[in-house]
Amino acid sequence: MASSTIKVEIKRQSTPDAPSTTENFEIPYRPGMNITSLLGEIALNPVDVSGKPTTPITYDANCLEEICGSCAMLINGKARMACSALVDKLTGPNHDQPITLAPLSKFPVVRDLSVDRSVLFENLKKVKAWVPIDGSYDLGAGPRQAPQIQEQRYPLSNCISCTICMEVCPQFNDVTNFVGAATIAQAKLFNMDPSGSVLKSERLRALAGDGGIQECGFAQNCVQACPKQLPLTEAISDMGRDVFIQQVKDLFAR
Repeated sequence: MASSTIKVEIKRQSTPDAPSTTENFEIPYRPGMNITSLLGEIALNPVDVSGKPTTPITYDANCLEEICGSCAMLINGKARMACSALVDKLTGPNHDQPITLAPLSKFPVVRDLSVDRSVLFENLKKVKAWVPIDGSYDLGAGPRQAPQIQEQRYPLSNCISCTICMEVCPQFNDVTNFVGAATIAQAKLFNMDPSGSVLKSERLRALAGDGGIQECGFAQNCVQACPKQLPLTEAISDMGRDVFIQQVKDLFAR
């Protein structure tokens, strides 16, 4: 007989400097729940499995449809999005297998399941992942893009900045300072833009520096874990070639 409750084990941390603890909950089962709705049930009645009152779980969420990228966490030890992780697929056919939730392990914990992922945005700033526009006046129509280029750029534009690719990457750590697959893919996206390509050489030089593309071990964890199925390894390979060409150009330009 299927269990009428869902067992949940959550790793908690009240402040960035506090020690982590584990709390267990039992939530009434209903069909079609995802992890976000499970956390919402705890917020409605924040009482642990022993009946002790506690506080609602802190976590990041916004769109609830795998677009904003904010609800990434470790679910049963795997980095994934809470909004698209269905309880029915996590608890087994009888709904009796416990679910474990923990914050992403490679980012500073803010509280509970919420982490500080600002390192991604600092890395995007390093490679100038934007289309430069000088001033607020009308610049007119931009350059036309060939349909073939649009087709190559579109998958890269689907990045939701969830940082799952960085979480699963063995090279993303404090030793290497590797910028990660998302940053490299966005550099390619804007290098292929007719207007954004004006900063192409600067992006490539940034990726040739400390923590750049040479740190990638090509483990391919990123492309397997990406919730939007971005062609990350292809982007890394292409950018590695472009970085090398830029270095050769710079060498002979001295």
